[in-house]
Amino acid sequence: MEFTDYTKRAILGGILALGVIGLGTFMLGHLSGYEAKELIKVSIGGLNTLCNTIVLASATILALMLTLLGVSSGTSSRLKEDHYNNIMRIAKVDTVIFVVALLSFLLFNLPVTESENIPANWFNVIYYITLGVSTVLSSALITVVLMLYSTIVNIIKIVGLGMKDHPLVSTDEESRDKK
Repeated sequence: MEFTDYTKRAILGGILALGVIGLGTFMLGHLSGYEAKELIKVSIGGLNTLCNTIVLASATILALMLTLLGVSSGTSSRLKEDHYNNIMRIAKVDTVIFVVALLSFLLFNLPVTESENIPANWFNVIYYITLGVSTVLSSALITVVLMLYSTIVNIIKIVGLGMKDHPLVSTDEESRDKK
């Protein structure tokens, strides 16, 4: 996958969010199996809500991207392939987030804290996995929103403000060179 400046900035924003959330996790310190089991019981409702929200947000983003494509193709300016590659990149990442969030939602609904077959020391691992999954999903959604923001700003500049010298606007010479 080729990274544009817009994509790099969005990924940096996602990594920054990942770091902040990871720091909060680190500040919790080491937990015993019993403490982890209790924290899982308390946090599982919030994790399910988070996954459900991410599923809904990513599905909405995918649907709204169709509108973005309509606006892009309806403009009088000829847009470069980079614009459509950016949209395709956002759609790919958003689709992965949708699938992972939905699978995580299903896994978080398993009653692991009620099971008597799971050894107590495994609850530490389960707890940190749930934190890790929720952290990565949240950071990934932040990355998608930042990528989408950059794309929308470009469309506003090109379509709404009529910017003709934007880097994503194809000139007549470039159009002829491709033929």
